[in-house]
Amino acid sequence: MCEKIKKVNGWLSAVFGDQPVPQFEVNTRTVDVLYQLARSSEARCRDTALFIEDIRQKASEYQAEGAHLQDVLLQGVGLSCASLSKPAAEYLSALVDNAMVLGVRDTSLGSFMPAVNNLTNELLEAEKSNRRLERELGALRKRLGATLVLRSNLQEDLDKTVKAQAVESAKAEERLLNMDFVTAKAKELGNRRERAEAQLVSRNMDKSITHQAIVQLSEEVTTLKQEIIPLKKKLEPYMDLSPLDRIIEPVFRYLGTTLCCCVWPH
Repeated sequence: MCEKIKKVNGWLSAVFGDQPVPQFEVNTRTVDVLYQLARSSEARCRDTALFIEDIRQKASEYQAEGAHLQDVLLQGVGLSCASLSKPAAEYLSALVDNAMVLGVRDTSLGSFMPAVNNLTNELLEAEKSNRRLERELGALRKRLGATLVLRSNLQEDLDKTVKAQAVESAKAEERLLNMDFVTAKAKELGNRRERAEAQLVSRNMDKSITHQAIVQLSEEVTTLKQEIIPLKKKLEPYMDLSPLDRIIEPVFRYLGTTLCCCVWPH
């Protein structure tokens, strides 16, 4: 614990420098958090220092190589940056910029061609991916259009259903009110009928004209009508005869039957 506190205090002093270190509550959790921050900061500072040192070393190498190339050009060809014309300097600067963009080590043709080929392949892959994405986007647009049309149709159907439901609800409410009215009216008429029958009974009314007697008589009439139907079928052959023929034909049949009995006795 004491070692962690010493390390934290040293790290805070290095961070704040000449400024005073803010006061904080010293407990196990606070010390552990600050200790982890101190270790992370030191590791990051070490990595940063190594990276800076590597960049400095590469810069010195590039400077040495640049000086060497300048000496080669000056001694071999007699060229220097000061002796180049403005267009040549611009072309040289553009060549250097292209080499930096392509990430090649030098400006030779052997370095440029693989880099250009790689960029061409990446361009072709990007175009291929772009075409695939355009096809997917077109399919998604079609699906979106169909979905919007379906949503519109569903919304219309829903609106129609809501309106129809409102109409049916109004009709059902109206039928319910009519039913309540009819029920109340029927109950009222039943009470009135019962009172009327009671009044008629109190006046020694003939029971044959009561509602129950009339209903029973109606049932009997219906039964008699059913019994008359077979008799009507038997009389159908005589319905087309005149009234006189209707009387004579049964007589002839009777006489014919009698003569047959006389001629051919049993």
